[in-house]
Amino acid sequence: MVIDNFKNMKLSEEILKALKNLGFEKPSEVQQEVIPYMLKKRDLVVKSQTGSGKTASFGIPLCELVNIEENKVKALILVPTRELAMQVKEDISNIGRLKKVRCAAIFGKQPFNEQVRELKQRVHIVCGTPGRVIDHIERGNLNIENIEFVVIDEGDKMLNMGFIDQISEVLKRLPNSKNTALFSATIPQEIEGLYSKYMNDPLVLNIKSKVFNRDKIIEKYISVDKEEKFKFLLKSLYAWTDESAIIFCNTKDSVKNLSTLLKREKINARELHGDMEQKERLSTMDSFKNKEFKVLVATDIAARGIHINHITNVFNYEVPMEKESYVHRIGRSGRDNKKGLAISLVGKNENRFLQEIEEYINYKIEEIKIPSYEEIIDGRKRFFENQKNNYGNQISTKKNIHSEVIKIHLSAGKKKKIRNIDILGALSNLEELTGEDIGIIDVQDGYSFVDILNGKGNILLKRYKEIKLKGKVVKISKAKS
Repeated sequence: MVIDNFKNMKLSEEILKALKNLGFEKPSEVQQEVIPYMLKKRDLVVKSQTGSGKTASFGIPLCELVNIEENKVKALILVPTRELAMQVKEDISNIGRLKKVRCAAIFGKQPFNEQVRELKQRVHIVCGTPGRVIDHIERGNLNIENIEFVVIDEGDKMLNMGFIDQISEVLKRLPNSKNTALFSATIPQEIEGLYSKYMNDPLVLNIKSKVFNRDKIIEKYISVDKEEKFKFLLKSLYAWTDESAIIFCNTKDSVKNLSTLLKREKINARELHGDMEQKERLSTMDSFKNKEFKVLVATDIAARGIHINHITNVFNYEVPMEKESYVHRIGRSGRDNKKGLAISLVGKNENRFLQEIEEYINYKIEEIKIPSYEEIIDGRKRFFENQKNNYGNQISTKKNIHSEVIKIHLSAGKKKKIRNIDILGALSNLEELTGEDIGIIDVQDGYSFVDILNGKGNILLKRYKEIKLKGKVVKISKAKS
């Protein structure tokens, strides 16, 4: 069942409009095959190479299928890492925003109370890591009685990280009537055992898909002596970096050491690894998205689910030992309308890892020499001019995907006993708005956020500086993000 056009998939107008706003022109191979089956509520096991547009292949049908009028969690997505949970939440929120689909992310090392607050609101889809999902189920924060759809993302990664028993525990607790889709780059025996036990006659799809941005990424490698790696990295950074770059290492100690060396060279670099607190990791990624620094040095923790359009260069300072990680890493570049360049610095002891990667991706990566002296000198000058002029300004570069949606800020929240229904009623009573114009409402302790749809937000903000909410005068303004 292959449908090569979103319009022929019988999707709602809100979803189709959101996809257009997101720049989705044509479904990828995995989307062509998966979306129709998920819309028909068929259990699926999808073997697909990473970077193939997989998140949208389950995000689109989930957003289409959930009934937003029901204040119940209808879909659960299990992912291996916190970063991926955040990215999947963002992707699904963008796909479902015009339909008013709300997605929450829950994961470890983030305060429970923040997640509980979000789960208490009208949430339709929950994305989380297995351990934290179980915690919320056991504490009664996540009601799973009405879940109709379950997605297990990156099954082989879950297996490698030791999550298979926790996944089994979650599946065991869910309603028998649920539909399940499992996505994995490989299908080892343990994964087969999982789906044969918990899934209903699943259709196995082995999709030979190309990485959706691979044609925009140039891949090269340089043979180097271990002692000269840093020198070669600097030369490559200066000569070939267009905008932002990620440098990947295999261990957190390598990340820390390399980050220190780069800073000594006056390069605006920060690090990302598993030793950091979750709040610090999320803050670092937000700063990177906002171009507060030019170079991120990271372990593979950053390779999954990081979608930043201004990353043009990926450097493998250490060749990954896992073949799949290479594809994840290079896929961070070449996004939006930009070209990407991925360069691996390969020591003699890493040649076998490079060969395994080439066997996995089924083509040879071209070997190149270090740039010329003139390229390095000219490039170094451009590098630091670009760093000075375009980084560190702390001005948000977040793109407004849905231009017809304006998020507004209300100066009242739970502490003043404000509920979603109170906001909906107050805004619906305004002459300029109807219920159709009011999107996702997020009530926090001291304030609230509301999506105003259909281009009505700016009209509202021009005419009102405050509104009445439960008899109280509440200030209204455009939200900062």
